Amino acid sequence: MDVLIEFFESWQATLYEVVVQPIAFAAGQSSLLEKAYEGTGWVVAGLLQLLVILLVIGPMQRRWPVQPITDLRAVWVDVVYTLIHRLGLFKLGMFFTLEYLFEQGLGRLRALGLPTFHLDGLWPGVTDLALVSFVIYLVFFDFVHYWIHRAQHQSHNWWALHSLHHAQRQMTMWSDNRNHLLDDIVTSLILSAVAVLMGVGPGQFVALVAISQLSENFQHANVRIWFGHIGERLWVSPRFHRRHHSIGIGHESRIEGKVVLGGCNFGVLLPWWDVLFGTADFQQRYDPTGVRDQVEQGRDYGLGFWAQQKQGLLRLVGRA
Repeated sequence: MDVLIEFFESWQATLYEVVVQPIAFAAGQSSLLEKAYEGTGWVVAGLLQLLVILLVIGPMQRRWPVQPITDLRAVWVDVVYTLIHRLGLFKLGMFFTLEYLFEQGLGRLRALGLPTFHLDGLWPGVTDLALVSFVIYLVFFDFVHYWIHRAQHQSHNWWALHSLHHAQRQMTMWSDNRNHLLDDIVTSLILSAVAVLMGVGPGQFVALVAISQLSENFQHANVRIWFGHIGERLWVSPRFHRRHHSIGIGHESRIEGKVVLGGCNFGVLLPWWDVLFGTADFQQRYDPTGVRDQVEQGRDYGLGFWAQQKQGLLRLVGRA
């Protein structure tokens, strides 16, 4: 763990000193150097993720594809979403729009006496064991993310935005970040607030997000891979997550014969929560992906980036 941290920090420091710091001085923004250094960490993490996506997951897609890719434009739009997030553009936008309000809100809560609850402190001595502490936070955040994901599927307003993520008929390793920006903002604010209140350090939070994102890239990949009977119940596989994206299955449930919002396989990293709360589907199938009304009724989810963002807002206000 220490070796990985040192490697990451060396790359962060190099990129910061060679590129980011000179730009900040040239723009007259020396007061933002501390934030710029934190932002550089996100960029380094994103660049490392892109290398793994291209060099590891990419060959898997070519070797064991679930379906042939016939619409390259749809895939390239997903690449745009990925680059916006992995190169720090989304974080930069959040910094210049909502971060001040976020910090002000947390400051008010602190003034009212809200403490920081160090989750890893519940186990004596764990704070001195970086890897154990990291695993504790990873499991906890996945539990939180599971319930966020279920809410995205069970709230009609949230589903209006999140359905964009499910409207990709040709799911690939680039599809993880295919989300409405408003959906991403809400999720990011919730997870950031939880991180601050649980005492997660900035560097540790970057690592948690980076590992989660890279695993999600693999889960969305166009690969016919599963982890076996036991492995499927330990970590979310591409097969397990594809079931979540399957038309009329992953985003719908039947209650008393009536089709309602819901679905299965909401776990982001760990299928444990789906098993525990009865939402797991371990059928070894690779069904077509998409949204039922998109396929059966021709509902427009948009072709390009801005068209998809516009259609999401129209669905949210009931006009699409």
